[in-house]
Amino acid sequence: MYDYLIVGAGFFGSICARELQKKGKKILVIDSRNHVGGNCYTEKRDDINLHMYGPHIFHTSNEFVWNWINQYCSFNDFTYRPVANFKGKVFSIPFNMWTFSKLWNIVLPEDAKNIIEEQGFEIKDPKNLEEQAIKLVGKDVYNTLIKGYTEKQWKKECKELPKEIIKRLPVRFNYDNNYFNDKYQGIPIGGYTQIFEKLLKDIDVSLNTDFFKSKLPSFNKIIYTGPIDKLFDYKFGYLEYKTVSLNHRKIDSDNYQGVAVMNFTDIETPYTRIIEHKHFENIHSNTTWLSYEYPIEYNPKINEPFYPVNDQFNNSIYQKYRNEISGESNILVGGRLGEYKYYDMDKVIISAFKFIEELNE
Repeated sequence: MYDYLIVGAGFFGSICARELQKKGKKILVIDSRNHVGGNCYTEKRDDINLHMYGPHIFHTSNEFVWNWINQYCSFNDFTYRPVANFKGKVFSIPFNMWTFSKLWNIVLPEDAKNIIEEQGFEIKDPKNLEEQAIKLVGKDVYNTLIKGYTEKQWKKECKELPKEIIKRLPVRFNYDNNYFNDKYQGIPIGGYTQIFEKLLKDIDVSLNTDFFKSKLPSFNKIIYTGPIDKLFDYKFGYLEYKTVSLNHRKIDSDNYQGVAVMNFTDIETPYTRIIEHKHFENIHSNTTWLSYEYPIEYNPKINEPFYPVNDQFNNSIYQKYRNEISGESNILVGGRLGEYKYYDMDKVIISAFKFIEELNE
């Protein structure tokens, strides 16, 4: 008899398992995939650690989180500086003076601010992503670097998307093209998978195990980190997600694109970005591995859910599922899928520790 069955071996589930085991609880972690680590899973190919579910750059300003994760790996000093490719023209992202300078042939921040203000002057109270983007960076940046990328990524017109999505993107009136503002950032030397292997050491783990289909041992309580709508057999409808398909390719080149991530912002290019994994850890080799990221329509019975569409409609459905949880005495829910939140890794870690604290075991 297990005290806890934990469904999902990503950050949330793995931290819960480790912390509850330290409290003397008997734990079983299951995952439907053939590996631990959730979407952070990395796989070594030709001495290059591939981010199998898309790029994951660890960043935080929380000193507790940084000190905690450094128990499980060593980080390099990688900083995320992606570039945007619009029909063969390359721009710096996040949006900063390098971006504005190339687009408008200007040098001074004041000139950029004036152009943006003029182009967004008519929008007083942005109602959707398109209006919010134009208000933030102007029509030229929106049409060149946001509209095409976003619409193929989300499979919706920008006018149909919530304005909060675009607020995640930094806008700077200086020449700093470091994507994140956090004090600590980097990539685990040797990949992410090692973190989860160490977290789950001496804990029972069953992979290729489907919570809904596999025969499970006896347990007292469940910590469920999967899609909350699936837990209740979609009784209130499907929650909407953005999802992608990644095509991993080996190339005989020591350096294909010169950067870890290149975004393709025109609507015609079928993929949203190319990831060249060796640049995350500055690997020197005569071959390289690329991942082409294609946006696809989400089907909960086929695809992996990646990013929640947190508009009013979906959030109202989610709340119905949360209300169902309150009536279940032995089911606890957490993590990005269970909470239907766009979580950065450090925020998932904080959420997991808070969850354990509130369990008061």
